[in-house]
Amino acid sequence: MRDDRAILDTLVIGAGPAGIGTAVALQAVEGLVHGVVERGQLGETFLQWPEQVTFLTPSFTGNGFGATDLNSVHPDTSPAFSLGVDYPTGAQYARYLRGVAKHFAVPVMPNTEVTTITATAEGFSLETSQGPVVARTVVWAGGEFHNPRQPRMAGGEHADHSSTAAAWTARSGRVVIVGGYESGLDVACFHVAGGSSVTVVDPDHPWHAGTGSDPSFRLSPRTRQRVKSALATGRLILSDAGRATGIRPDAGGLYTVPIAGGTAVTADSRPIVATGFGPGLGPATHLFEDRGDGWPLLDDNDESTLTPGLFLTGAALRHGSLKFCFVYKYRQRFAHVARVIGERLGRDCSGLEAWRTAGMLTDDLSCCGVECAC
Repeated sequence: MRDDRAILDTLVIGAGPAGIGTAVALQAVEGLVHGVVERGQLGETFLQWPEQVTFLTPSFTGNGFGATDLNSVHPDTSPAFSLGVDYPTGAQYARYLRGVAKHFAVPVMPNTEVTTITATAEGFSLETSQGPVVARTVVWAGGEFHNPRQPRMAGGEHADHSSTAAAWTARSGRVVIVGGYESGLDVACFHVAGGSSVTVVDPDHPWHAGTGSDPSFRLSPRTRQRVKSALATGRLILSDAGRATGIRPDAGGLYTVPIAGGTAVTADSRPIVATGFGPGLGPATHLFEDRGDGWPLLDDNDESTLTPGLFLTGAALRHGSLKFCFVYKYRQRFAHVARVIGERLGRDCSGLEAWRTAGMLTDDLSCCGVECAC
């Protein structure tokens, strides 16, 4: 007879903020047996961040007055309190996550890569680098950082993605950056501060304020302030003349970037591409339906429309035009997913109401996306 005690109720894949946050929410469900696997170390993605990169969202400890730190993954924690900084680096935030996991005794198995996920009549059978795992439900929290989007242009191999350390290495002379949203402007301001002359190419000109107040579509105040300072030096050019169509290196070490409908620009070092990330679904890709724009289609419970029992949490979460790509956004769904899983398994989920009280449980998506009046 098969030993049911060897079957997890839920397996969370990934030990970043989405994975650790979901795991501590699952702990509030009475009697739920769960675990977390991570192919690297806890907070691996943040340990891989270039050391110059920091959070866009500030941390501040307002928990005692009902204003939970924007970067926290549990209502009773605050990176600002535990780290003593307002804009954490990747290494600092990984330290915060380790502290959360230790305090709440989250069962994390590091250095365990999931290679295959198979849906079965009982749930899921998974193959990992540490052996097989069987679970009734699975939460994919693998993150996006390992899935950088490369530009579709000739010569793209001659560029450095903004997520790599090479993009943040000090450069002299002219620097060209393709992509003008947060990552592109972040690295642009860094190189301007280092004395380089930088041209950012993006036909969508995201540096223009436009309309709407959603930070997923509008630059953060911190970025806008930094761009203003960089422009004042005269060494930052923001070009919306057209789309970059390729990268052509020459024998002298220069790089030419042709612009559709505009004048080509030249760089003295490898151009930098700030073209974002894909959903990073890895071995779970085939278990999610593509909604038509490259992102996974989910139902109202963040569950795969193809594979019942498989949930998604993290920055890849999308519902219609809503992007849950900041910690303070996608953490709103940790407790909701935990409750859906718990209720299906007949468990007491009343402990999750504390998350709602703290403003970290959104189960009505119609309340999201409301714009600021002023």
